[in-house]
Order: sequence, then C-alpha cells, then structure tokens
Amino acid sequence: MQGSMRRLILLFCGCLCFAAAAVQAQDIASPGAARPENTTGSPPPGFVAPALPKPEDSNGERAKSQPGNNAPFWRGVHDSGRQAGFTTLPGAEKGVLIQRITQYPGSRLTTAGEAWRQVRNNWLIPYGGALLVIVVVAIGLFYWRRGPIGGNERHTGRVIERFTYFERAAHWSNAIAFCVLAISGLVMAFGKFILLPVIGGTLFGWLTYALKTAHNFVGPLFAVSLVIVFFTFVRDEFPRRGDLTWLRRFGGMLGGKEVPSHRFNAGEKVIFWLGVLLLGVIVVASGLVLDRVIPGLAYTRDTMQVAHMVHAVATVLMMAMFLGHIYIGTIGMRGAYSAMRNGYVDEGWAQAHHELWYEDIKAGKIPAQRSAETPPAAVAQNRPA
Repeated sequence: MQGSMRRLILLFCGCLCFAAAAVQAQDIASPGAARPENTTGSPPPGFVAPALPKPEDSNGERAKSQPGNNAPFWRGVHDSGRQAGFTTLPGAEKGVLIQRITQYPGSRLTTAGEAWRQVRNNWLIPYGGALLVIVVVAIGLFYWRRGPIGGNERHTGRVIERFTYFERAAHWSNAIAFCVLAISGLVMAFGKFILLPVIGGTLFGWLTYALKTAHNFVGPLFAVSLVIVFFTFVRDEFPRRGDLTWLRRFGGMLGGKEVPSHRFNAGEKVIFWLGVLLLGVIVVASGLVLDRVIPGLAYTRDTMQVAHMVHAVATVLMMAMFLGHIYIGTIGMRGAYSAMRNGYVDEGWAQAHHELWYEDIKAGKIPAQRSAETPPAAVAQNRPA
C-alpha cells in the first residue's frame, strides 16, 4: 500500500514538471505573443518625460521633476533674510522667516537671531550678573569695615532746607519707577536661574507676566520723571571748585575727614552726568524702541535685537552705579535719608558733609529756606527724624 502511494506522488510531481517545461518552451518559441515589448527604444505613445531639476526651480516645478523634493522651498526659507519671500500679510518683515547672516559683537557669524542669542546668553547674562554681584559684595564689605559715615556732627537746632517739596517729589517718583524697572528687569533676566527652581513654573510664569507688564507701563513714566529730575537738579550739578580734590581722595570715605563739597559732591555729580544723563538717555531711548511707542519706526527683528543689547548693557551699568547712590542715601550716611524724606538738615550736618555749600549759605549767597514749607517739628527740635 505504501509503495502504491509513493508511486502516485512521484507521478504527480512528474506531471507538474512536464507542464512547466512546456510553458517555458512556448515562451521561448513566441516571445512577442507572451510579453509585448518596445524594441525600437522610443517612449510609448502619450508619454512626456519630466524636465530635469534645475537650481533655480520653484517648489512647484521641482515637485514635477522630483516629486517629494522640497529643496527650493527650504532654500527660500533659509535665504529669506536676503531676499524676502512673497506674502499677502501686512507689516514689515512678514516675508522673512530666517534672518540674514550677521555677526554681533561677541557672537559668531551666523543668522541674526542666533547671533543675538549668543550675545545674550554668553555675555549679557553672565557678565552683567557678575558685575551686579561684585558691586553688592563690595558695598557689603565696605559697610562691614567702615560702617555708616557721620554721626559725630554738632547739632545746632537750626535747620537748612536741603530739598524742596517739588525736588523730593521728583526724586521719589523717579526712584520708585527705577526700582520697579530694576526689579522686574532682574527677574526677567535672571529669574529662570534663581527663582524658577524655587517657586516652580506656574508661579514664576504669573510673576514674570505681571512684572513684564509693569515694566512696559512704568518705563515711559520713568522717562518723564528722568527729564524732570534732570532739569530740577542740573543747576547745582556743574563742576566747581573742590570737585577734583574730592575725586582724588574719594570724598575721604576711605579714612580721614570728609573733603569739603558744595550742595552736591563730585561723586553725586558723576552719577548725575553719567548715570542720569548719559545712561538715562540710552536706557530710555532703547526702552521706548522695545516698547514700540516711537512712531514711524520699522520694528524689525534686528532693530529689536540691537535695542535689547544696548538696553541691557546700559541698564546693568546704571544699576551698578545707582547701587552706590542708594547705599549712601540710606544706610551709608547718617542723616542722608531723612534729608530726602523731610527736606531739612541741621546746620551741623550741612557743615560736616557739604562744607562749601554751608559756607555759601552763611555768606548769604544761597538762602537757607527756599520754599514756604514749614520744617517738620522733629527736625526743627533737633530730634532724629
């Protein structure tokens, strides 16, 4: 039985092999009938060969010659900084997706956006932060070793009006605006490195949004108050006799008797001309550009990048300079804060810290009372204010 099955299987396999051989022989004998082929080498009727790709092809043309190859599109995106693309959207720079190749101070030769990022992250943030930390540490060390200036002045009970009500109002308006801008600017610049890990992303996001909004609105107010402060105090800020001596001896703050000065000493005049005028103009001008409030200016990305870099450098220098002014005006000199708060100082204080100004008052060159304001009782009675 097993032998019969084996013979049937062999017979079936032999039949299959015979049929396959017959089909192959037929294909060899009549190839045209089995598979019609074009032996002339010409394309079939109706066939149109696509054009070869060219470097200047549009993206639509390239899609025909090489479907799926979008190189012209991405080349246009990359080169849109040199040749703006076509767009129906209104406004400047809408057809520019990637900015031109450029090099800002401190960056590599790259696209303008990347160059700005390199300047901000590699220079402005680390070195600006380091400068502010150095100034704060230096002030702390100076206070630790030297302590506050003054405290041994003679008290006469007679007062001199140092700042009128208008002068104090102008100063405090500018000081408050400056503090809001400085704090908000510091949080926006350094907050993600210091605050974000501590308070978390949600609270940090709300905080920075609120401070950014305050920064944008307080900026123009700071600009106006800065102009008022300049014209209010400029009369007494011009260089006068004794200023060079004050600068050479640093006002006597490192030891010894204070150097005689007029109503404002040479240090205050340096802060006024460099901090208030020079840096103030730069900070305000660049800030107004960033606020987009100057009419007629094309607010392109490179304009905003340059304005930001200038603004950051000027504000860091201004903050570093004003930190010294804030120190002297608060804990660094006894009686300085009460003078700006109440407007009056004792004659002994004026003689000890601004001797030339005191002598001009005693000589009648400057009135001791410049307004109709009545001195506060605590000052008039020589009690600590």
